[in-house]
Amino acid sequence: MGALCVLAASVLWGTTGTAATFAPGVGPLAIGAVAMGFGGLLQALIAAPQFRHHASGLLDQRGTVLLGAVSVAVYPLAFYNSMHLAGVAVGTVVSIGTAPLASALIERVVDGRRLTRRWILAAALGLLGTVLLCVAEASHTSGGTGGGSMAGTLLGIGLGLVAAVTYALYSWAAHRLITREIPSRAAMGTVFGLGGLFLLPVLLATGAPLVASWSNAAVGVYMALVPMCVGYVLFGWGLAHVPASTATALSLLEPAVAAVLAVLVVGERLPATGWMGIVLVIACLAVLTTPARTHHRSRRQPRNPGIHNSEVSVTITAGHAD
Repeated sequence: MGALCVLAASVLWGTTGTAATFAPGVGPLAIGAVAMGFGGLLQALIAAPQFRHHASGLLDQRGTVLLGAVSVAVYPLAFYNSMHLAGVAVGTVVSIGTAPLASALIERVVDGRRLTRRWILAAALGLLGTVLLCVAEASHTSGGTGGGSMAGTLLGIGLGLVAAVTYALYSWAAHRLITREIPSRAAMGTVFGLGGLFLLPVLLATGAPLVASWSNAAVGVYMALVPMCVGYVLFGWGLAHVPASTATALSLLEPAVAAVLAVLVVGERLPATGWMGIVLVIACLAVLTTPARTHHRSRRQPRNPGIHNSEVSVTITAGHAD
């Protein structure tokens, strides 16, 4: 159920870039601020009844809460600007496609989990796929509109990497709170609610176009309610059952959804090299998840019949199995 919740959230997130194109007069900062800002505040309202019961635990973990909240505030600003500069497909693939690698590195540095051969293989596939997609899109953009667009695309790729790191950080922070006996609703409501408060000044400064037309307002409402509020509630439920590195790996479904929608709805053209890159990113997802959940578990448990369940859960995190 945890994996299914994350996959469902990823499908909803995959619609955000395409939805944003229906409000062309709204800048990426305003889109990101209204999506994560209002979406986060809605999560806080949903979780409000639980805050009183877990206030002391949240205060004890205030450093983790603050790290997650700042990451929540930075992520949408980097993510939507990345898509604005580099295109929906590239911005999404860079931001989400490299997040599992960032997540695994965070777990390695902070939690001491080692990087195994499976993780290295998945990292190679994911990075190669991302590079192929970015090179294909950058070459296409540069050929059509000149060197300025190439520079914009490269800046968009850089912002996508910032988005990937902040996505990995708030996923890790939320999972850490949940593993320390904070319910997922309270953990997500606190982290995203505080992050939403941080985004309010950005929304006030840039959000005027959101109320300039009904179509712009509809996009803002959709972004806040569906992919951000509902999507992250599902993501929080998923984090209660799978590690952060597994959750970020499963969310690689989002770039595939976004790329298909970008081609079918937005009309973006993705060269064959770009499609090959998406295939490699999906292969990265397969390496990180399927073998660890099936073959490896059945192979390892008989050899260590007395192993504790918590140890099993550590060995099957995304990319952290032998």
